[in-house]
Amino acid sequence: MITDTAYIARRLQLLGDWDAALAVLAPDTEPELRAEIAFERWMFQWTGQDEAEQAVAALDQDTPTAHLLRARLAYSRLLFNRDPRPDDRAATEAGYRDALRDGDDSTRAWTEFHWGCLLDNIDGDAAAAAPHFETALEFSVKHGDAALESIAIRHLAAREEPAERIRMLRRSLNLRAALAARPYIAAAQATLASQLPEDDPERAELIEIYLAAAAEMRIPWLLGGRTGSTEDFED
Repeated sequence: MITDTAYIARRLQLLGDWDAALAVLAPDTEPELRAEIAFERWMFQWTGQDEAEQAVAALDQDTPTAHLLRARLAYSRLLFNRDPRPDDRAATEAGYRDALRDGDDSTRAWTEFHWGCLLDNIDGDAAAAAPHFETALEFSVKHGDAALESIAIRHLAAREEPAERIRMLRRSLNLRAALAARPYIAAAQATLASQLPEDDPERAELIEIYLAAAAEMRIPWLLGGRTGSTEDFED
């Protein structure tokens, strides 16, 4: 049963107020939620890396959540080039294998998505990544996981012709809007803007909106108006 503080923390997480979300959680309660929020803050704001690593290290390391977050931490060090370790590539893949082995169907579907990101963004192998994204998308549609669908189609859209790509990116944005997930909405707006013609009024409007949101949430990789800056990120 979800506690009141966990519910509040989840709502604040959706708003992109990760500091407040962590603040409402007592230090020794909801360790998996704390680790998830601390990691998400690091991925969006590029701050709190040490706190995220400590939160993940505090988990039972034999759980699927720990496997997945440990792998994603190693991936993030490679992606952001923030003190990457020699074994981070191998550690990421090992964590994903463990999560696939021990997780439930939902965890395995999310792991497939993140494995695709590793292959695409770190290895530069889009062809190898595609089946992982497709597996994640298939699960998301079958089980009504709107968050997973929004993130999977965002990555699969890159393979499509322009008209279909725009349709998929609009669906990704609309799914995130339905979930009221502000950081992910801003990222989807930026990605959609990057695919629209420079003289399209919708593009200018999207840029205006997501830059304002990114400034409020302090998301550095969305600031500066570089609409292609989200392409190498998971979200």
